[in-house]
Amino acid sequence: MKKTRRRYDREFKISVVAELESGKPVAQIAREYGIHPGLPSRWRDELAENPETAFSGNGNKYKDKARIAELERLLGQSHAENELLKKALAMSAKKVREERRKPRLGGDL
Repeated sequence: MKKTRRRYDREFKISVVAELESGKPVAQIAREYGIHPGLPSRWRDELAENPETAFSGNGNKYKDKARIAELERLLGQSHAENELLKKALAMSAKKVREERRKPRLGGDL
C-alpha cells in the first residue's frame, strides 16, 4: 500500500528546529511529532544555510488540529447517542416481552 507524502508548513519546521537546538534528542523530537528522525537535522541545516528562503514551499501541516478536534467531538456525540438508543431499544423490547406474557382479559370467550 502506497503511503501519501506528508507536507509540513514553515512554522512547524521552525518549531521542530527550535526544539532540536534547545538540546532535545532527535529521536525524542521525531517520536513526539511523528516524523522521520532525519528530518529535524535536515531542516536545521536548510534553515542555517539561508534563513530567509528556507521552507518557502506551501506545505500543509500533517494534522489539522481544529478539524481533528471537531471530528472527535462529533464521534463522542455519536457514541453517546448510540448508547442512548441501545438503552431505549432494550427498554422497549423488555416492555414488549412483558406485554406478551400478560394474560389477556376477555380474549377468547
